Amino acid sequence: MIGFLGFSGFSSQSQGCSDAGFCTMGAMRPDQAYSKRLDLKLRSLELNLYRGSSLLTPMIYVATVDATIGLNAKNYVQIKLPYQYAEGNLGSASGMGDISLSYTTVLKATQKFTLSGTLGGKIPMGDSNETIQNDLTTNGEERPLHMYYQPSLGSYDVVGGVSWINDKWLLATGIQIPLTKNNNQFVWGDFQNYPDQEYLRKYNTGPELMRGVDVMLRVERNWRFTNYNFSIGLLPIWRMTKDNSLVPDTSVPRDQWVREDRDGTTGMALS
Repeated sequence: MIGFLGFSGFSSQSQGCSDAGFCTMGAMRPDQAYSKRLDLKLRSLELNLYRGSSLLTPMIYVATVDATIGLNAKNYVQIKLPYQYAEGNLGSASGMGDISLSYTTVLKATQKFTLSGTLGGKIPMGDSNETIQNDLTTNGEERPLHMYYQPSLGSYDVVGGVSWINDKWLLATGIQIPLTKNNNQFVWGDFQNYPDQEYLRKYNTGPELMRGVDVMLRVERNWRFTNYNFSIGLLPIWRMTKDNSLVPDTSVPRDQWVREDRDGTTGMALS
């Protein structure tokens, strides 16, 4: 089966933006069909298209091939292969995004509900340090782009979640835990030719970023009919722990920069 999902949006709130992709892994996916017979498709293939916005100018476009392989009636594996393009006032970048792999199993099934669990992870396809050379970069040299532009988050992550589904409601929660830092090296000094330096400083800096832990909650109401269905819901994502990164300091050599937990990197984003 090939399905197409229309454009949707998400917001990135800091240099360590919340990863919207993990909210669609396994048991945490939206618009899941409830079946008393556990009649899961053995194979499915979807092409999902996303349009995302940041708090600044960058726009992010992602096309994801989402393949699900059913092992049996209660177990399936999922792989997601994204390709991302981002464009903003600093330039543009594109490339393969991080690969998502997950295993989902039905923990409990009754005539009234199904409880499922997912365990998986994300594999980086880059170090999150794509560069650009244009009229804005210092000395016209190759310089790293901000995280908003990076196709990869640049870290290995562990993801887990559970969902409860009946014929009307879907409740799901999940957690994403980064295991490694990335190699993003963006600093304001890389774009000395940018005409509005005050605006440039709205791009948060966080070299060699270690993202905080994200927790999501999905609450969704579904209406299903013979030929169509629709749903409404809420998807809050909380950054539970602070991001950690090097703190740029022009008064000392780069190898003397210190790592700190970054204030203002926790909080909630709502979709």
